[in-house]
Amino acid sequence: MSGNTFGNLFAVTNFGESHGPAIGCVIDGCPPGMALAATDIQPDLDRRRPGTSRHVTQRQEADQVEILSGVYEGRTTGTPICLLIRNTDQRSKDYSEIAQTFRPGHADYAYLQKYGLRDPRGGGRSSARMTAPMVAAGAVAKKWLRQAHGTEFRGCMQQLGDIPIPFEGWEYVPRNPFFAPVADVSHLEAYMDALRKSGDSCGARIRVMASGVPAGLGEPLFDKLDADIAFAMMGINAVKGVEIGSGFGVVTQRGSVHGDSLTPEGFATNHAGGVLGGISTGQDLEVSIAIKPTSSIITPRDTIDIQGQPTQVITKGRHDPCVGIRAAPIAEAMLALVVMEHALRQRAQNADVQPPLAAIPGARP
Repeated sequence: MSGNTFGNLFAVTNFGESHGPAIGCVIDGCPPGMALAATDIQPDLDRRRPGTSRHVTQRQEADQVEILSGVYEGRTTGTPICLLIRNTDQRSKDYSEIAQTFRPGHADYAYLQKYGLRDPRGGGRSSARMTAPMVAAGAVAKKWLRQAHGTEFRGCMQQLGDIPIPFEGWEYVPRNPFFAPVADVSHLEAYMDALRKSGDSCGARIRVMASGVPAGLGEPLFDKLDADIAFAMMGINAVKGVEIGSGFGVVTQRGSVHGDSLTPEGFATNHAGGVLGGISTGQDLEVSIAIKPTSSIITPRDTIDIQGQPTQVITKGRHDPCVGIRAAPIAEAMLALVVMEHALRQRAQNADVQPPLAAIPGARP
């Protein structure tokens, strides 16, 4: 009922607050016998963590993960895995001035209406910091899927504010702080420098994909693979839109174009994004998400206080002028958790199924 657990067979329960002593998660349902150490998880956390460039929040968190349970002599035991990430650089005083007001676009008002009280320090549970445990859990899922099926996950930025980013190659993504698939990001740096000086923020569009996904994952009605992907992506802080495959582009496509033709050599296109009828085809899963501008900005905005009186609010502190800059590893993790859930479900229900037709190769768009 409380909405803090994602998944059923591979269930991840997220706990903690942005300015509490620690954040973390408990993974229940990880198959036993897989070699697992903190070094398997840390690289993805390092990609997501704050303070890595001048274009993101300057909160300095090492985000060092600790495995508290579920692993014995270097292997998963099949029992719950507890992952802990300690908070070490909180500055709660930065939020003292907004404790009695509501930040437009933030969850302050909604949280107060739901619970009757709220934790204003960094947004508490509504903080994007709560994505770190999901990235840690996603790293565990990624390792199992890589070993079991050869599945790989990648993410990149497609648009920063009003600047579209062309795709030049995946090799460029780890070479710049924007996860941009281009060789030159100087124009993106100049854009963010100007935005930060203006005291405003911007949104972003992120692409995430999974390759090597087995055909047959997903259910035909209420647990469609693409429906669960959309559910997972909308669970990421600040996400306001999700597209699978061609997404909203299908509105202008003709049926003669949109349908991905099958040939003995494989699919000709991938407008469906790797899912047909809620079930994976073996093609790449292709997902794009739209992330809203950061709500915590220093530009004065009209609001009300807890007495309902009009006032203005300025949010001081260390905030991302674009939360989408660090979103690619988060989207990868959530996609991995969905694929993991469905891979375990498929293994449980249909492990003995022998398809009459061998899976054909998938084509990238």
